[in-house]
Amino acid sequence: MNVEKVVFGFFIILALTLNFGFVVGEIENPDHHDIYEFYAVILVNLLAMGLKLGDRSQIGALLLATSLVANLQLISAAFVWTMAVHVTETGLTPGVMASIVSLAAGALLANIVSVVMLVADSLMSGR
Repeated sequence: MNVEKVVFGFFIILALTLNFGFVVGEIENPDHHDIYEFYAVILVNLLAMGLKLGDRSQIGALLLATSLVANLQLISAAFVWTMAVHVTETGLTPGVMASIVSLAAGALLANIVSVVMLVADSLMSGR
């Protein structure tokens, strides 16, 4: 068993599951979307992207692209959250929360693509 591949797969799947956990719930209800879980999603996605940086294969480039998309979506959502709460002081209105969760859902889709590609690559490479 290759420990590097286990760690790599662990962080990619953890990024997906944490992101899913954040997105699940009523889209406009802030009580269903915890800020600490959101920060964990961002941190784990950044770590997963860091692990993808060393791969020079074609599949590695696509995996990195999915991570870049996910991180862009999550950082945009964090920006919206920060602006609403600390800059404009409008707070987490239903519209703002829907925007945040929608951006996180886009990152979730990128994470799903990443995991599907990882599984497909693993199946094609065989033992």
